[in-house]
Amino acid sequence: MLDLTQRQWVKHAVVHPVEGFEDMRWKKSGSLKISLLILVLLFFAQIAHSRLYGFQFGMPNDKTFSIVPYFVRSFVLFGAWVVGNWAVCTLLDGEGTARNICIYSSYALIPYIVQLFVNVGLSHILIQDEAVFMQAVTIIGTAWSVLLMFNAIRSVHQYSALKTFAAIALTIAAMLIMLFLLVLFLSLIQQVWIFVSTVYTEIFYRTRT
Repeated sequence: MLDLTQRQWVKHAVVHPVEGFEDMRWKKSGSLKISLLILVLLFFAQIAHSRLYGFQFGMPNDKTFSIVPYFVRSFVLFGAWVVGNWAVCTLLDGEGTARNICIYSSYALIPYIVQLFVNVGLSHILIQDEAVFMQAVTIIGTAWSVLLMFNAIRSVHQYSALKTFAAIALTIAAMLIMLFLLVLFLSLIQQVWIFVSTVYTEIFYRTRT
């Protein structure tokens, strides 16, 4: 059996999409610290991809910068994926824990993160007529991550291919439901805050006059 360090397990899982996660499961390997680091890299990769592209490929039109959208697209969406997959696969007799789902899923994102950084670099080297190379990098990195994610879910829950497809589809549906409820909750909090602020302002104004 393989006897690798935690960093070597990351490389093994990414380079061997079919058996990598299965080997990790049998060796009970995987690091939450590395998983968190990958999510941090995803966060900064999305910022770089949005804000640091070469001028030939477009510059951001907005004058202000907020980290909130990037935080949502990285940490919040990933958290919804982990919770949704854990909830769905608990009902489908999956064997994976929330910890392993988090670790395996984050490892699967590495090619996607790499292609974001690579394209940012290429955008400062290539011209618009050579954008096909950047598109190729995007397709390869994204497809590689999709393949890794599929095998990660299959291995962590010990599912068949068909059941893995069903679990992923149900997980996406669960994510949409959770995000919809989160938006409703935040909207409710905002309305309550506006109401309380209005009442306070009115009372303060009347007491002063």
